[in-house]
Amino acid sequence: MTEDLLTSNMAWVAGRYEDSEFFKRTAAERQTDYLWLGCADSRLTGQELTGLPPGAIFHHTNPGNLAPPLDVGFLSSLQFSLEVLKVRHVVVCGHYGCGVMAAALSNTPIDLLDRWLGPVRALASRHAEALETIMDPGARANRLCELNVTAQLVNLAGNPLVQDAWRRGQSLTLHGWIHSAADGLLRDLETTITSLKQAMSFVGGPVPEAPLRRNARRGSS
Repeated sequence: MTEDLLTSNMAWVAGRYEDSEFFKRTAAERQTDYLWLGCADSRLTGQELTGLPPGAIFHHTNPGNLAPPLDVGFLSSLQFSLEVLKVRHVVVCGHYGCGVMAAALSNTPIDLLDRWLGPVRALASRHAEALETIMDPGARANRLCELNVTAQLVNLAGNPLVQDAWRRGQSLTLHGWIHSAADGLLRDLETTITSLKQAMSFVGGPVPEAPLRRNARRGSS
């Protein structure tokens, strides 16, 4: 099984040599302007979805594209992106058809993963009344995908590392997006945050709802 992966890698490398400059460009230093917080379950990466060249996006993925305020792995990626790479954009990108959101809506215990899913299940509980009006399980999970992106924007807006970047005058914008593997299109959930003042307003009130996308059911896969 793993031998197949190594064989595929050799075929991929051979194909790249048709472009004699490919690896030279890939190895060269590149300005990285984006931190992409995506889901480990996603079938498409930020680089694939945007068509940007290798190195233009710094990726951090985890189940459910979460921005946990106490997760060392996420915080390390965030600090490195802000203080070393000096990224100008942080994108939280969820995806329709997310198995993690479906798991969070189920009552089936999943041992250690339950600890990770705790914030998502709490989010689902806060929006239970609205979610329960969505009869189709796939569409319900897709709506939770949207709500989760907005919740992670709230986490980011309140994160001291992000707020310190704004305080020192760093140009930084937070974005909440979602995509579907069914069509590859990115949808802006209209939760963009560009300043500390806007972030404090965003964090200070009740957690805002992501706009309801009419094509959310289409996005399930």
